[in-house]
Amino acid sequence: MRKQAAVGAVAAAAFATVLVTAPGASAEANPPGCGKEYFCAYSGENQTGRLVVKTKGNWSGNVAFRSAFNNGVRFPGADHVDVTYTSPGGGGETACLHYNPGPGAYKANAAPGTRIVKVVWRGEC
Repeated sequence: MRKQAAVGAVAAAAFATVLVTAPGASAEANPPGCGKEYFCAYSGENQTGRLVVKTKGNWSGNVAFRSAFNNGVRFPGADHVDVTYTSPGGGGETACLHYNPGPGAYKANAAPGTRIVKVVWRGEC
């Protein structure tokens, strides 16, 4: 059984999720360089700056990022992503992002100094 990361003040500050609130919303336009089926991370907030991670599959590494976007497509069992990251104050957290357009979080901004270390495609959050 996977252990879900607790949402706390440190996690909220490091990875402030932007929620899509309207059920059945239309898909948001592809962010720069991130076509459908990809998870992408950027050096700037709100999917700006340099594309630092772009993957259709699981990924691991260690790179600074400021925003993330799951541009995956509906595929039961493999359309959400667990994003593991380290916060500037230390410690690691994992957040699950739905695919664009939601419902639920499919994009997020991170605090300066946050580093993405792993992306794992999965089923529902």
